Amino acid sequence: MIRDHFLRLFLAGLLMLTVQASSAQVNVESRIDSMEILIGEQVQMTVDVTMKRGQKLAFPTFKPSQQITEGVEVLDETQADTSVLDNDMLKVSKRYTLTSFDEKLYYLPPFKVKVDGREYASRNLALKVLTVPVDTLHPNQFFPAKDVQNNPFQWSEWSPLFWLSVLMLLLCLAVVYLRIRLRDNKPIIASVRIVKRVLPHQRAMQQIEKIKAEQLQTSENQKEYYTQLTDTLRKYIEERFGFNAMEMTSTEIIGRLQETGDQKMIDELRELFTTADLVKFAKYSTLINENDVNLVNAIEFINTTKQENQPTEERIEPTLTEAAKRSMRSRTVLKWVLVAMAVLVVSLLAYVVYQSYLLLF
Repeated sequence: MIRDHFLRLFLAGLLMLTVQASSAQVNVESRIDSMEILIGEQVQMTVDVTMKRGQKLAFPTFKPSQQITEGVEVLDETQADTSVLDNDMLKVSKRYTLTSFDEKLYYLPPFKVKVDGREYASRNLALKVLTVPVDTLHPNQFFPAKDVQNNPFQWSEWSPLFWLSVLMLLLCLAVVYLRIRLRDNKPIIASVRIVKRVLPHQRAMQQIEKIKAEQLQTSENQKEYYTQLTDTLRKYIEERFGFNAMEMTSTEIIGRLQETGDQKMIDELRELFTTADLVKFAKYSTLINENDVNLVNAIEFINTTKQENQPTEERIEPTLTEAAKRSMRSRTVLKWVLVAMAVLVVSLLAYVVYQSYLLLF
């Protein structure tokens, strides 16, 4: 019996020593940023709790505008911030935002927290709330609140957005242009040439004038004369009527022309081709006046069948070889540049819209 009594006393004493040691390890401190504020201003009160690692801590919670004491409201509270100290100790801090709307010196009661279910309190604090001094002797110096006014337009604020918009538009046009050129397998910079076009009858008459200048119709080399004259007519017929007269016989040419020309003109042209064939292949000799008649018939045929009011300029666009097309399709670097430009356009658009919103609203 005596031994059990001493054992109970020993355990009770050990428990009291443990509780006292635990209490000695918990420390609660509170501080306030400023001891004086004006009515409606805010002040920060910080509560620091030092305790052993592993202990459970509970801060009191306040609803918005709840009073910590009569006349002092708690507007907000932050999350607890924990820092590690030496000897396996922790420091937990929490801040409360306070305000007041009555002029008075307030007594802030001790701030109480719970550690492992046991309550601990901080020291007392004080807060003095002051009013704004008002000159009641000169009421004429007080003015009502002014109406909301629109901000004046300032080019210095909008000019960066304007030039960024211009840059964005140019980049957008460049992206569209490059996309079309890549899609159609065309060169990025197209070199289009405008050349003067000589009409078929003009080219034929120039050649006939050359024959006349060389006086081949009066020379002894009649084969050369009729060769040049018929070649000139064949080339003209090929360009004018659209069939390959250079590779056809005289009979085949006359047969094709009978579908489009009058009979008298065809008969004169047939006589010219027949004489030319006899001179070139049968060594037929003609008279001088016969050569002149054939030359006149050739000129008459050209003047009768020529087409007026035809375009005298021709637009020539460069054509690409298959190798060049394959090279264009493999331009991976240019495609990545195109993607980067598109991303830049979207980014500039978002930036301009956002900055415009800030300036307007």
